[in-house]
Amino acid sequence: MSASFVDPEKIEALTSLLKQLHGKAKPTNVAQVRHLSPFRYPGGKTWLVPEVRQWLMASKQRPSVFVEPFAGGAIAGLSVAAEYLAERVFLFELDDDVAAVWETIFYGTDVDVADLSKKITRFDVTSENVRAVLNGKPRSTKNQAFRTIIKNRMQRGGIMAAGAGLVKDGEAGRGLKSRWYPETLATRIKVLRSLKNRIVFERGDAFEVVCCFADNPDAFFFIDPPYTAGGKQAGSRLYTHNEIDHERLFALMTKVRGTVMMTYDDTPEVREMAERHSFRIERVPMKNTHHAIIHELLILKP
Repeated sequence: MSASFVDPEKIEALTSLLKQLHGKAKPTNVAQVRHLSPFRYPGGKTWLVPEVRQWLMASKQRPSVFVEPFAGGAIAGLSVAAEYLAERVFLFELDDDVAAVWETIFYGTDVDVADLSKKITRFDVTSENVRAVLNGKPRSTKNQAFRTIIKNRMQRGGIMAAGAGLVKDGEAGRGLKSRWYPETLATRIKVLRSLKNRIVFERGDAFEVVCCFADNPDAFFFIDPPYTAGGKQAGSRLYTHNEIDHERLFALMTKVRGTVMMTYDDTPEVREMAERHSFRIERVPMKNTHHAIIHELLILKP
């Protein structure tokens, strides 16, 4: 990897973005953001979509490559592809179950995708049926994708890590059905399938992925790792793959030639790493699961 020599146009674009972000008092109303992902992810970034859009549009020309190494629910990359904000979107995910969903949608046959949607719309949500799916051992990527969607929708808070319990009361006392919108899920899958020519998905380690694109000055990296820096335990509770070397990640993102946006909890440890590696920091408001307004950090490099 070669050292980064910052393009003046990139500095100008970052300065413009920071002016737009600075002083934002109200969090994004996620109801006004187009929901594309079939996942309900704890720590999902639907609320950040307007900022990602501003970030890309601040560039004088459409980015050729948008890279999301920790894809998860991938709302950032999916939104970029749907709005054609970059020529090509690269999504990467290490979790086998989550990867099975993206592989089915983007690389499965038309019959595979139709079967997945049919299984979703015809599924009878009962405790017995849900447990039967979760305890099953799917033999195909398509069936693994279906089990993953059931797991994500039926376990409390969309938690994917082992040991998560099932939804109990849910919304309006509807229990397991409170987060199950089969027709909506089928529609999202259909929309995403239509974007398959703009999206490349691979199972992969985030650090290796970043290295593959590190020398591309036109790459835009959106980095949303599990939040375990500064003693935070949320990532370890929520995700199967949560062991992240944050110091190594910051050092790596400093060296890439492309443009970087990282999102993190606002902790002293994260701020110290960001400042030591000469990133710009901006606080952005969001609402947590209890509807309280909190702030997360956007950590930026031109």
